[in-house]
Amino acid sequence: MRMLLIHSDYLEFEAKEKTKIAEDTEILRGRMDECLSCFIAVEREDESNINGIVKKAVEEIEKVAEQLKVKNIVIYPYAHLSSDLSSPEVALKVLKSIEEKLKEKYSVLRAPFGWYKAFKLSCKGHPLSELSRKIVPEEEEEKKEEIESKFYLLKGEKLIEINKDNLDVIDNENLRLLAKYELGIKESSGKEPKHIKIIREKEICSYEEASDLGHFRWYPKGKLIRDLIADYVYDLVVKEGAMPVETPVMYDLNNKAIREHADKFGERQYRFRQGNKELMLRFAACFGQFMIKKDMYLLPKYLPLKLYELSTYSFRYEQSGELVGLKRLRAFTMPDMHTVCLDLKQAMEEFEKQFWMCLKTEKDLELDYYVIFRFTEDFFNEHKEWFLKIAKEYKDKYNKDLILEILPKRKHYWVGKVDIAVIDSLGRPIENPTVQIDVESSKRFNIKVHTNEGDIYPILLHCSPTGSIERVICALLERDMPLPYLPLWLSPIQVRVIPVSEKYNDYAENIVRELNKNNIRADLDDRDLRVGKKIREAGKDWIPYVAVVGEEEVKNNILTVTIREKSTLKRPYKVKMSLEELIKEVKEKTKDKPFRPLVLPYKLSIQPKFN
Repeated sequence: MRMLLIHSDYLEFEAKEKTKIAEDTEILRGRMDECLSCFIAVEREDESNINGIVKKAVEEIEKVAEQLKVKNIVIYPYAHLSSDLSSPEVALKVLKSIEEKLKEKYSVLRAPFGWYKAFKLSCKGHPLSELSRKIVPEEEEEKKEEIESKFYLLKGEKLIEINKDNLDVIDNENLRLLAKYELGIKESSGKEPKHIKIIREKEICSYEEASDLGHFRWYPKGKLIRDLIADYVYDLVVKEGAMPVETPVMYDLNNKAIREHADKFGERQYRFRQGNKELMLRFAACFGQFMIKKDMYLLPKYLPLKLYELSTYSFRYEQSGELVGLKRLRAFTMPDMHTVCLDLKQAMEEFEKQFWMCLKTEKDLELDYYVIFRFTEDFFNEHKEWFLKIAKEYKDKYNKDLILEILPKRKHYWVGKVDIAVIDSLGRPIENPTVQIDVESSKRFNIKVHTNEGDIYPILLHCSPTGSIERVICALLERDMPLPYLPLWLSPIQVRVIPVSEKYNDYAENIVRELNKNNIRADLDDRDLRVGKKIREAGKDWIPYVAVVGEEEVKNNILTVTIREKSTLKRPYKVKMSLEELIKEVKEKTKDKPFRPLVLPYKLSIQPKFN
């Protein structure tokens, strides 16, 4: 905060014209004699401690007023004292609070906020008559109430409370690792997650040094993988009745609902000022989707109503020390679906459906999921049988136990959620899909459903069927596999054809053309290298099918194919098959999955290197 304090014979003002941020007031003119005139600019840094800045400002004004022996004080908003102003909403709140505090001892006149004003002032002209101050509040002590959760293992139909001393009750090692993390037992190996090396080696992506930390450049192979996952999620949610939308990445914090929602995430945001506006980059697609829903005329017959957006990008200003490859970054791509539900009953029905939809992605992405449900205590006690029914179906279908967190009371916008995680190579969870029951945001954003009994605020569901695209790729690369590979439908090159010598290049090229014509991404290793080296490099590239063409293959119209998924480090799995059989097998294994064509030149001799 900046203040200019002037000991005045008088100050008089008259409000002339409103600005867009003007407060509604009847006090458009005023005069005060024998006063301390306080010209005040509230700054952006004051927003983090409003109570502290008000207290400090009042103390400073009272101190000067006592020195000057004045009983009359004018509070005059004066933005010209600073180039780094707070939001208008915060500034007005601070000025009103200062006014109220000072009224306990002084006669106070406050000039209207957000108006163009004319004023006249007579300064007394003694050594203390003009004082400038920079007000910085003392650090406000944290008064957040710690809410201790309890964690349980659901083993069969039995709930067992777990803590740091009895984790051996959890049979599955990966579920035990998830429980350790949730209980705050965070062990550091000092090692780098293995996917960080892989994304460079496989030319998937890398850090962009010319950008902020945690921002990536994506190469053709990585872009293809991302796009295929995005296509997959799009198809998945549209089949479930979601309607795709697209919303801005930037929002105005002068909007009360936007600011309240944003403030729940503390410092993890990109915020900046442009002119007299304070803006933010979204950290999720909820801002735009909620604004759309606010403007819709919603009727019960439309519900449940699902909107979906692939937020390219969302931004979270993670601390630099927390940034870890594709697991935690500052710009990411989040599949985001939000559902309007008429009431809690409908919300619970939809929550259950969306939970099973999320679990479907485990099989399709060839991942290994572990589940933790989280509920407030009152919600859980009221709906315990509903949860146990879901948990039993999960156990019967997947033969896995799960973890349950119970919060004594609500501290977030949700009363219940499920988080689904993959465990990385260092034994730490990568949080992926989630579904959340939001009981707060519809009121904040004024989203209403018009019923025969009147308007109601609906329940909202937040769902990301896979988690961020970047974390999906991270999870795929972190899998513990002796001979790693990507799912066939996500492999940038699905088949590589290797001629044993140059004289078979034309024959091999025709095979590559036929494969690509059949929507199979295939390339040709036409380089002047020994066959053994070509085969080893195909292995390093994680190529799912490597087809070798030589004299025998041409003569018998067959291919000698090495299938990576069935191979081991010591013994490659080779099979003889015709081109038609190869096409049939690949198409069968990628059935119902999205396809995009080859994004690189099909000849390796002219494929560029990106690292």
